[in-house]
Formats: sequence, C-alpha cells, structure tokens
Amino acid sequence: MGFLIRMAITALGLWLASRLVPGVTLEGPLTFVFAALWLGVVNAVVRPIAFILTLPITLVSLGLFLFVINAGMVALVAWLLDGFRLSGFWAALMTSILVGLTGWIGNAFVGERGRYEVAVVKRRVE
Repeated sequence: MGFLIRMAITALGLWLASRLVPGVTLEGPLTFVFAALWLGVVNAVVRPIAFILTLPITLVSLGLFLFVINAGMVALVAWLLDGFRLSGFWAALMTSILVGLTGWIGNAFVGERGRYEVAVVKRRVE
C-alpha cells in the first residue's frame, strides 16, 4: 500500500510539472502512472550507480551535482516512455525539483509503512 501511495505522490509531482514547467508534456493519465513507476525503478536501480560514479564531482560541487543527476533520471524516464516529452535540460531540472518537493511534502504525511499519519494534539481540560 505504501508503494502505491508514494507512486501517487510522484504522479502528482509529474502532473504539477506538466502544468507549471514549459517544455514538459505527459500525454494521458496512464502516462503519469507509468512515468511515476519508471521513475521509482530508475531511482532505485540507476541513480545509486550514477551517484557512485559521479561522487568526486558531487563532493567538489558540495552536492549541487545531485540536481544534475536527478534531472538525468527524469530525462531517462522521458526517453524510455513514449508519452513523456522534455524540451531540454532545464525542463528536466525543474521537473526533478518539483517532483522532489512534492515527494518531500507528501511523504511527511505518510509513515514508514505507507500509512497515512495525522498528528493529534490533545489538551488537558482543567
């Protein structure tokens, strides 16, 4: 269940990017689902390898090169998926930033096991 919730959060980020970032096109609602699925797979398999291979430049740039790696992962998904188009590097970079922010905010409400969590504050009545 947690995987599906996180995939929906990623799909929401991709939808926001398609609406806000010029040069990002996703055709049809099923494309959002497949793009989110592919992005999860690429981030789990390819991103760690890319991170290790580019570790020296990432350290020299104080971690800013991670934005380039994330943009590359989004560009790879766009290359793999027919209905997902990017106009260039800046579109991929802005898409990766929006998807990352959406995931960061969305995952604040999802626990480690994928359950929706709500913080409840109880006040004592005297």
